[in-house]
Amino acid sequence: MKKAIHNYLLLFSIALVIVVSDQWSKHLIRANLGLGEAFYPISFLKPFFRFTYWENTGAAFGLFQNTNIFLLVVSIIMSVVIIYSFHKAMDEPLIYRISLGLMLGGAIGNAIDRITLGFVTDFIAVGRFPVFNIADSCVTIGVGLMLLAMLIHERQEKQTNDDPLQIEKTDDES
Repeated sequence: MKKAIHNYLLLFSIALVIVVSDQWSKHLIRANLGLGEAFYPISFLKPFFRFTYWENTGAAFGLFQNTNIFLLVVSIIMSVVIIYSFHKAMDEPLIYRISLGLMLGGAIGNAIDRITLGFVTDFIAVGRFPVFNIADSCVTIGVGLMLLAMLIHERQEKQTNDDPLQIEKTDDES
């Protein structure tokens, strides 16, 4: 029971840090930049890296514009699935559990925007890549970490199964 509480504390702490930093950064952008206006925080990276205030009613890369309600429902379902599946991930490696916290925080951060504003505030612009935000980054990093954890787990299983020193019992030995 104590392990479960500790793990859920990890999940919700990661998600809370992401939601707070995501909402705070979006608030700063909306308060200080006009729609479409850019700010170059690192002058020698100009114009490659900038903060640009953008309102997104769709999904990543500008796909599915004007589907805010549908994407809100998807975010809520994702959040519920992550919390439910986290219960089954108690014995998974730490990197896997962290990935779920990142994805949960990102989903909640963007859901808050969709509920309160009717759009998601995007502001990080790098080169010609579509504008994104902290929540988007956390979902992407979370998926990447989850894939990495699965790859590591798969390799460990393969090494265990290929270990020539491992002696398997036959039916006769049982």
